[in-house]
Amino acid sequence: MTQATPDTVHEEPPAGPPATEPPRRSVRVVLLALMIAMLLAMLDNMIIGTAMPTIVGELGGLEHLSWVVTAYTLTTAASTPVWGKLGDMYGRKGIFITSIVVFLLGSALSGMAQTMGQLIGFRGVQGLGAGGLIVGVMAIIGDLIPPRERGRYQGMMAGVMALAMIGGPLVGGTLTDTLGWRWSFYINLPLGAVALAMVTTVLHLPRKRTKARIDYAGAALLTVAITSMVLVTTWGGLEYAWDSAVITGLAGTAVVTTIALLVVESRVAEPVLPLGIFRSRNFSLMTLIGFLVGFVMFGSMTFLPLYQQTVQGASATNSGLLLLPLLLAMMVVSLIAGRVTTRSGRYKIFPVLGGGLMVAGLFLLSTMDTGTSRFVSGCYMAVLGAGLGFLMQITMLVAQNSVEMKDMGVASSTATLFRTVGGSFGVAIMGALFTHRVQDGMGGGAGPGAPAVTEGAAQLDAASLAKLPDAVREAYQSAVAGGTHSVFLVAAFAAVAGFLAAWFVQEVPLRGAGPDGPGAGSGGTDGTRAGADAGGAGAHAGAGAVGGGDGGDGGNSDGTGPGSGGGVRAGGLPAAKPV
Repeated sequence: MTQATPDTVHEEPPAGPPATEPPRRSVRVVLLALMIAMLLAMLDNMIIGTAMPTIVGELGGLEHLSWVVTAYTLTTAASTPVWGKLGDMYGRKGIFITSIVVFLLGSALSGMAQTMGQLIGFRGVQGLGAGGLIVGVMAIIGDLIPPRERGRYQGMMAGVMALAMIGGPLVGGTLTDTLGWRWSFYINLPLGAVALAMVTTVLHLPRKRTKARIDYAGAALLTVAITSMVLVTTWGGLEYAWDSAVITGLAGTAVVTTIALLVVESRVAEPVLPLGIFRSRNFSLMTLIGFLVGFVMFGSMTFLPLYQQTVQGASATNSGLLLLPLLLAMMVVSLIAGRVTTRSGRYKIFPVLGGGLMVAGLFLLSTMDTGTSRFVSGCYMAVLGAGLGFLMQITMLVAQNSVEMKDMGVASSTATLFRTVGGSFGVAIMGALFTHRVQDGMGGGAGPGAPAVTEGAAQLDAASLAKLPDAVREAYQSAVAGGTHSVFLVAAFAAVAGFLAAWFVQEVPLRGAGPDGPGAGSGGTDGTRAGADAGGAGAHAGAGAVGGGDGGDGGNSDGTGPGSGGGVRAGGLPAAKPV
């Protein structure tokens, strides 16, 4: 069905001297601000985990404890596509600043919470802002950095994510022990203020206004669908049985609203989730691979510490440190892949390598048993981390380059959303399988204490296990090892789909900054997004310190169109024409 074309007006800066390439120092300042914003969004859930016992001790509400995390996750996932679309429609800078302010407001209110109910509500506000932070960072990089240069900077963002996962629990524990749990939230305020000041003063992007109506129906349906999916994966098998009325009702709601969303989005002029972006083969493949990356990464981060604490006898703190081989390998490989992509302009090899290493790492982890040493399991984790490092930001890079410039925010938010939903499904499916295997393993021959141990499996640490009778402890460790084997074996088979999908990615050499400055792309003749890059030349040119006028219309989403490089630079001069 043909969609109406919205009437969009771009407000360009007044005419002035010819624009030049943005000063490198200004670009670095903006990128530092973006890294701080990404760190805030990723660090928050990692910090809060270690403060949970203290929070419950002061506020009470143990039965609602899980909602402190769930409220944040729900609002982050549900708001991500909306933030991305608003940035496309009304300009990236204003929307990004708004998301920072919302996040900081939620952080301040969370720190001042007096009851568990207040904390849960304020965490929802915080998650709402976090959704805009994540997608805003990726979309702004897409606006500022030419495609060939983008891999290096997105690799840096992957390094920030890994750093948050490594340092979050340690920072949270230190803050809670020294300043109190409220500083787990207050710490965001000075960091956020620095990022806000940098973005406000240095980042200059085109201002936009559009006469198209906001797709309220699509936004509402998408929010309900995402919320239902996340609740199914969060509650299923824990709060409610998988076949309970609540879970089946939520699953049915997710299916119905998803179908309704597809119908609505095919009719409106400015859909919050344009279905046309999925016509690009590369975008669809990267979305699938991103879903599987989330599935594997979050599932692994959940069950590896449990194996380390139960079978290898690590403490809660040490089990976090024992994840360093996975996280460091992911960070280092992501940075290397980004730099190689920048130098060569090619990227197909990385999804293939990443998919293969991800499958190999998961298969190796599935071979762990009660006799596996920490060194051996660390080597296996490093293999998995290397695979994830090849995939983390390359999937975002290729997804962004598979759409036109006008859909940069939607592409970034969709890729982020599918990774988040993949993580929810990964934890839920692996959790159900793990619980089933542990219960089967403890079903016979473990002694009279076995049922109680099975029921309290999630609460058992190394110290608690040491107090159990030898027969029960050994049976439980064997059951956990068996459960770990099952979840990683299933994850390995799921990862095979990502490995196979990587082979079908279309290799399109990325273009770097031409002699006319960042973003002076080539014409739309070499496949995915070539035409769009030509049209985006003006968007990569400098406006003030960083940024520039909007580019002209790009080619078709598959790169077959000619592309028009008729954007306007900050100085009012025509942008570079496509070569």
